[in-house]
Amino acid sequence: MNKSIRVTFLLIALTQGLHSIEESIGKLWDVYPPATYLSGLVSSDLKTGFIIINVTLFVVLMTTWLATFNRSFSVKGFLWFWTVLEMINGIGHSVWAIIEANYVPGLATAPILLILALRLARLLLKSNPENIG
Repeated sequence: MNKSIRVTFLLIALTQGLHSIEESIGKLWDVYPPATYLSGLVSSDLKTGFIIINVTLFVVLMTTWLATFNRSFSVKGFLWFWTVLEMINGIGHSVWAIIEANYVPGLATAPILLILALRLARLLLKSNPENIG
């Protein structure tokens, strides 16, 4: 796989980890109804549910990154899934902050996720299919 794709995806995974920490500090589960709902599905304690979801998300991201080193199967679909998800995440936090006319949990790291996702999309589009793995 293309080294630029691997590095960019690793940066997305690490930035998502920071993003989750920022959201935890801002108690996203208390102020964003979808986070409240999802956290409640995992645990009756919303904070615990939120942490479980975000730790799981980070583990899946790192597992996907590690899979980019394995040539025995293609991870292109997974990379595109995370690319689109992080684009939505980056745009969503920014739009939410504009609507609120205020800081919202996750806003500081959301633009970084958007920029990295756009870069990964560009790299994926221009990469040779055999080099994606």
